[in-house]
Amino acid sequence: MNIPSDLKYTKDHEWIRLEGDVATVGITDFAQGELGDIVFVEVETEGETLDREETFGSVEAVKTVSDLFMPVSGEVTEFNEEIESSPELVNEDPYGKGWMVKIKLSDSGELDDLLDADAYKELIG
Repeated sequence: MNIPSDLKYTKDHEWIRLEGDVATVGITDFAQGELGDIVFVEVETEGETLDREETFGSVEAVKTVSDLFMPVSGEVTEFNEEIESSPELVNEDPYGKGWMVKIKLSDSGELDDLLDADAYKELIG
């Protein structure tokens, strides 16, 4: 199980990587493994400002459809269009080419409420 130590995590299995005031968000290796083969990623919130824990999109796998939740409040500034035509990238490289959105943070203090790698490892057992 790959859980990079330089990322923050949510209890809903999203990860976040901060670069300045822009955060890249995706789902964790654990989440993609639980979902199985991902066949579609939908994000229709580009350009919208959403609160933490609001739904910003969904992931459709062979077995199920799962909502994607904002790890922090902010404006969705970019959607990874590469996963639109190649959703399997989320399975193959969840922390790299399989990223989902970029967010311009509204409140960087919310990052303190996220899990570090050790706490996320404990969460998933």
